[in-house]
Amino acid sequence: MFRTALRNVLAHKARLLMTVLAVALGVAFAAGTLVFTSTVSAAYRNSSGKASDRVDVAVRSDGARAVPGTAPELTSELVHRMAQAPGVRSVTAVVSGFTAVAGKDGELVGAGWSTQGANYAVASGVGGASSAGGASSAGGGPDVRYPLKDGRPPHGPGEVALDARTAERAGYRVGDTVRLSVDGPVRTPRLVGIFTTDASEVAAGGTLALFDTPTAQHLFARPGTFTEVDVKAAPGTSQTELAAAVDKVLPGNLRSTTGQELAEEQALRVESSLTSLRTTLLAFAGVALFVGIFLIANTFTMLVTQRTRELALLRAVGATRRQVSRSVLVEAFVVGLVASVVGLAAGIGIGAAMGPLTSSLGKGGHTLPEGPVAVTPATVITSFALGTGITMLAAWLPGRRAAKTAPVAAMGSVHAAATPRSLLLRNVLGVLITVAGAATVLGATGMTMDEGQFVMVLGGAVLMTGVIVLTPLLSRPFLAAVAPVLRAFGVCGKLARENVLRNPRRTAATASALAIGLTLVTALTVLAVSSRRSIDERATAALSADYVVRMATYEPLSGAVEKRLAESDGVSAVSPLREVPVRVTGRETFVTGVDAATVRRLLRPDFSDGSLAGFGGRGIIVSTDTAQQRGWHTGTTVPVTYPDGERGQWTVAGLYQADDLLSGIITDTRTLDAHLGTKTARQILVKTESGPGDTVKRRIAKALGDNPAVLVQSKQDVSDSIARGTTMMLNLLYGLLAMAVIVAVLGVVNTLAMSVAERASEIGMLRAIGLSTRQAKRMVRMESLAISLFGGLLGVVLGTFFGWAGSRLLASDLPGFALVVPWRHLFLFLALAGLVGVLAALWPARRAAHLNLLSAIRAQ
Repeated sequence: MFRTALRNVLAHKARLLMTVLAVALGVAFAAGTLVFTSTVSAAYRNSSGKASDRVDVAVRSDGARAVPGTAPELTSELVHRMAQAPGVRSVTAVVSGFTAVAGKDGELVGAGWSTQGANYAVASGVGGASSAGGASSAGGGPDVRYPLKDGRPPHGPGEVALDARTAERAGYRVGDTVRLSVDGPVRTPRLVGIFTTDASEVAAGGTLALFDTPTAQHLFARPGTFTEVDVKAAPGTSQTELAAAVDKVLPGNLRSTTGQELAEEQALRVESSLTSLRTTLLAFAGVALFVGIFLIANTFTMLVTQRTRELALLRAVGATRRQVSRSVLVEAFVVGLVASVVGLAAGIGIGAAMGPLTSSLGKGGHTLPEGPVAVTPATVITSFALGTGITMLAAWLPGRRAAKTAPVAAMGSVHAAATPRSLLLRNVLGVLITVAGAATVLGATGMTMDEGQFVMVLGGAVLMTGVIVLTPLLSRPFLAAVAPVLRAFGVCGKLARENVLRNPRRTAATASALAIGLTLVTALTVLAVSSRRSIDERATAALSADYVVRMATYEPLSGAVEKRLAESDGVSAVSPLREVPVRVTGRETFVTGVDAATVRRLLRPDFSDGSLAGFGGRGIIVSTDTAQQRGWHTGTTVPVTYPDGERGQWTVAGLYQADDLLSGIITDTRTLDAHLGTKTARQILVKTESGPGDTVKRRIAKALGDNPAVLVQSKQDVSDSIARGTTMMLNLLYGLLAMAVIVAVLGVVNTLAMSVAERASEIGMLRAIGLSTRQAKRMVRMESLAISLFGGLLGVVLGTFFGWAGSRLLASDLPGFALVVPWRHLFLFLALAGLVGVLAALWPARRAAHLNLLSAIRAQ
């Protein structure tokens, strides 16, 4: 039986080729995803491991700049005490923060969130800790973390050093003037040094600018303080022993971290950042493989059906049911094994190509650290398990059905139709599953997002399964509806309709593969278009200002930007959106500060109670959800503790509906500013005398020094930026789902090709009695078009339903979210389904038209 199975595989090489290709595509996608993420993860780990090799123990202080006095500070005195601890070889005091670097072309360089600045800090030996200036008192020398490639270290506020990658991308050389920004205003220091670094942030496409220590402290912290201290152990001292010694000299609110812990933390951070990407890509690979199941099941069903007499003869001469079933499974195993090998090889190539492709997505964009392609044992095992497992799973039912057929019945009828009892059982089961799935989805629409998202996904999967089971039944009314159209093509249309109805299960399986892909595409399109409209409205509904000014990387803007905007020609009103942490009713809360004197010209909150009339001074406005959580209403008086420790009281003057611009508690900046040391703004709202326009926008940008790190956005710009994000996401999903559609196309081609082979005698007879070559081609094309349009219509209807249900679920968390049906997209999807049918029929139609008449008539 094993030799028989191998012979059958070799005897149907052409028929099984597309099955192998379909499985290989899904396996290649999965393997490529695993190879890509493993390669990136390994490269990041290697990069972070190199950096942590120079650090045995690190002490870090976070947040000291945001709220002075509330976070522990690393002072020069504390650094000196750490240097005196037993087992310390050297200490390096570091101060770092955000720094945006512009190239000579004026564009922002780097990936935005990884554009950093720091001090060029020289390590100090025992007894010679760095002073506030960061100079070495124990022999001096260069900063070993950043070996200089050209030039010298920076000295003074007018000098800077850049990493070699950034200098090359930006086109800078030693002696050039560099344009950069830390908190808004443009700075133009002179480039005095270019260094190399193995920092993972730089390897990932970010930038690193180094200043001398006093300048870095002024920019990122406070004079005499640091954000991190790196400690190197003396020979014979372990990291654990060094950490224990350092902890003894630290205050109670600080603790040290070993270099090994830093490396593990970095590895976890990298792994976490890659998890969502890996999950998304594998999900779409799973969809492609799931669609492939229908193709494989169809292929093996037709192959087994065409060999029914052969299998019956084997049963008659002594083969058992188990042997016949095993024979089919062995064929599936061989096909799956070949597909797995091809898919794994292609996946390794895809994974290797994705890195350079990602790195070339734009100048100054995100790149990946260099490293060898990582093919882990898990990737190999997963690829083979997917390829062989799914192929054998899809072939199990046809093999079982063939084994159960009695030898005498099989010899008497090659193409036995399904019994009425089996069709009735299938239809009843399909109705029950469909009703259960639809009820689950409808039930989820009344839940919140957190409660209902899993329920909706589960209900959607059940509903999809039920519809797939019912597809043979659903195909009949569709074909009845299109029968007048098919009759318009004469005998070709009539024959095509009869061929589609001849084996409804095969038609259903082929159409279902296409329907799955289009269901996902349609549902995502409906949700994306609806979300785009709703988020767009929410983002600008409360905005009366002409422009919103913010950092491109969402870092806070300094008070100097606000002052410069207020002094600009043509500007009539300015207000910051200042985020400040305070304690309200004993709870730590971030509140938003706006200028009460100008807010009425810049914002128009949607009030459910109260108004801006009482806003200002001690009067605050609160979003309705925050008020509901805290039990507040208009007129409620709440105690507050400001960042400097002073206490006061606020009175709720109004309740408004939160949106993407305004949420939570809003108070007057004049009330807040008296308690702040450093005044920054998340965004700055600007109203102009002449209204929005290109000339006014250029004037504002020029007043800010044409800083590429600062965005000046009109209301239309805000809407466009939201649209770009949604469009990019949708295009990515379309690209991923194209894999499933390609597999579905292969399924249509395979079904038609095998149907032509199965009906060779019939087609030969039709040709003999006058059916022309052109009519034979048209018949197969009409058959393919009918199947594809049925699958397309099924997918569009299901996808629209899922999109509606998803919009109801989103509306529970996004007030004002409304369903938008993208009719143009839906008609385009149906047109694409028809195009799929036409293209898929090219080869089978040509094959039908060029059959040898005598050989075809003799075929049994």
